[in-house]
Amino acid sequence: MLNTNTLARPYAKAAYEYASTASQADEWAAMLALTATAVEEPAVIQQLGNPELTRDGKVELLAQLCEGNTSGEFVNFLHVLGENDRLALLPAVYENYAQLKAEADRSLNVEVQSAFELSAEQLQTLAAALSKRLDRTVTPKATVNPELIGGLYIRAGDLVIDGSVRGKLEKLAEALKS
Repeated sequence: MLNTNTLARPYAKAAYEYASTASQADEWAAMLALTATAVEEPAVIQQLGNPELTRDGKVELLAQLCEGNTSGEFVNFLHVLGENDRLALLPAVYENYAQLKAEADRSLNVEVQSAFELSAEQLQTLAAALSKRLDRTVTPKATVNPELIGGLYIRAGDLVIDGSVRGKLEKLAEALKS
């Protein structure tokens, strides 16, 4: 059985290639985000699950919900998804599309957890250091996690930097056990 990422990846790649050649990558990202959010709403899920609704009917329903916020080309993309009964993949298509766009823009969203609230200046300094190290434009998303006790836990894609007191204590405990 294929997972959703495997199914969504070709659609995301096709959408990104079209959008980037048409210089509409940001617009398509917004349209994908809107429709991905729409298909996760319980009322929309119920409507799309109606067995009396045809595949084209499901696409038209989604297009009507997002009317005024989508282009004709994007509605055609929705029809391709609908013909293959893949409208439920829209959230995964959006995630894959966002990754492709970030790679092309050489940008990276970074999750930064700290035990205490970080100031704007600290976040800027951290973003600059990470941008230099990763050779990408870094956008930090800071959250407070008091369980860290102190220090930072940084996740940038596959890279994890655990400079937290809790992480160091766990490493020490593991070393003492072995």
